[in-house]
Amino acid sequence: MSEPNYFKFSYNVLIVPILFVLLIWTVFLVELRLGVNLNQYGVYPKTLTGLRGVIFSPFIHGSVAHLYNNTIPLAVLLSAMFYFYRNVAMRVVLLGILFSGLFTWVIGRPSYHIGASSVIYVLVSFVFFKGVFTKYYRLVALSLIVVFIYGSMLWYIFPVEKGISWEGHLGGFITGLALAIFMKTDMPSPKKYDWEQEDFNYEDDEFITQFDKDGNFVEKKEEEPTLESEAIKITYQYKREDGSNSE
Repeated sequence: MSEPNYFKFSYNVLIVPILFVLLIWTVFLVELRLGVNLNQYGVYPKTLTGLRGVIFSPFIHGSVAHLYNNTIPLAVLLSAMFYFYRNVAMRVVLLGILFSGLFTWVIGRPSYHIGASSVIYVLVSFVFFKGVFTKYYRLVALSLIVVFIYGSMLWYIFPVEKGISWEGHLGGFITGLALAIFMKTDMPSPKKYDWEQEDFNYEDDEFITQFDKDGNFVEKKEEEPTLESEAIKITYQYKREDGSNSE
């Protein structure tokens, strides 16, 4: 698979992030408009009703600040996913929501866990580790960019601050790592130079033959042209008295 055909723009790069962001903002505005609180639809660990939060919790937020802090990372990371990993992006998002929610339900504190931050941790973890595992230069560069921008988020997979669902963050981080390990993605074939081919013959390469076995440059002497074996013909030209030339 050639690189130009693999990394190309599709409308999902814009449509999916926009729809996801519109959805979480719409849910929050409905809460404000109707004066209701949907926190009870979040993940409540170790209860049967709390399992519904596995699906609904990423779309519920407790405040404008909470919603705003999740909006930009979601938009950026979803766009990156659907551009660089478009063949698995939707599966990563859906499985990420499912497994990070279940992880939170298993280990979480007895409280309602809400917000899309668990999904963000899934995306950050997947993009970083997948790029490192593939060793493809563009994806490794993307991994480094993600670390540079969102590297400080790593601290919040630990209980360092009250009121934050570190369990959801940890669940998202582990889920993203697991998906990066087990989910296969199509990668463009790396370009191979002539000297990397299995049937490459070093003796036929004009450049390599200029060096000896120790890597020292050896100047080649140009071959002198050989004289043809044909007899040499000498032509004499003399001038007659009448002024005409004759051989």
